[in-house]
Amino acid sequence: MKQKAIILDERSIGRALTRIAHEICEKNHGVAKCVLVGIKTRGIYLAHRLAAKIEQIEGQSVVVEELDISLYRDDLSYKHESGNPSVNEANLVDVAGKTIILVDDVLYTGRTIRAAMDAVIDAGRPAQIQLAILVDRGHREFPIRADYVGKNVPTSKLEKVAVKLIEVDREDQVAIFE
Repeated sequence: MKQKAIILDERSIGRALTRIAHEICEKNHGVAKCVLVGIKTRGIYLAHRLAAKIEQIEGQSVVVEELDISLYRDDLSYKHESGNPSVNEANLVDVAGKTIILVDDVLYTGRTIRAAMDAVIDAGRPAQIQLAILVDRGHREFPIRADYVGKNVPTSKLEKVAVKLIEVDREDQVAIFE
């Protein structure tokens, strides 16, 4: 695949996360009842960055949790002896009555987010679930939309959006490949 364009660099990722942090604080009238849940892998790093920005804005820390949804996916090929996927319970804090803000890098078909919502609901009954996404590229297969978006990037299904974060990839960048 060949790189078509860099759509976000380090500074623009920082600006997008700052804007999202402000929007989270405004929409929820603070963060007292909020929990940021980063979807593994890059979502957790984005959630920690958002938490740091929110603490700068609000002067209050927000709980950050990590969620691995791999066993909740509907396209999982591994099945248990019973014929059903082997699902581990999500190890989240008590979500009952809280505003859970799912955080991920790219929103595409919506399947990852649907799986994340299933995992959160298995952990309890939140007051609400919101979604913060760095890049929304379209092409939904489920009726899911983000509450907070860093950048909307219309793409073709043949293109790939690659998010690189310093914590994993030693650089901050979002690029489109064709």
